[in-house]
Amino acid sequence: MTKKKADHDQLDEFSCRGMKRNNQVFKSPFLDNRDRILENTVGFVIHDKFPVNDGHCLIIPHRVYANYFDSSKEEIEGLNDLLFQAKAILDKKYSPTGYNIGINCGADSGQTVHHLHIHLIPRYKDDMDDPSGGVRGVIPGKQKYK
Repeated sequence: MTKKKADHDQLDEFSCRGMKRNNQVFKSPFLDNRDRILENTVGFVIHDKFPVNDGHCLIIPHRVYANYFDSSKEEIEGLNDLLFQAKAILDKKYSPTGYNIGINCGADSGQTVHHLHIHLIPRYKDDMDDPSGGVRGVIPGKQKYK
């Protein structure tokens, strides 16, 4: 099989509908009929079904693949554009005082949906007792480092 043919087969495997994982087709739950807040040629933005805070959004590529580090330069740029556009919308609608941006890559990071998605989580004054340490809180006991 030629390199070009192999690349084409891989693109077929990772289509916009789903991807093969352990010889089974994985159907992305993000491709249901949820309302899309924003969309471009690379991806789209939806509200998280299980929001951490008001306005919690997911930035998702059209191509179904699990790991951010498998993104092309075009995908990274397109997803980043959506991230900034979504932030502008959330700023106007919710007036958050901060944001967390998160991506889980692999089972050991907590990834349960094998379609890349970037969490954009608005934060608000007093939405938790002490937010210092931010994303370090993904490992209990590691958030506070002072």
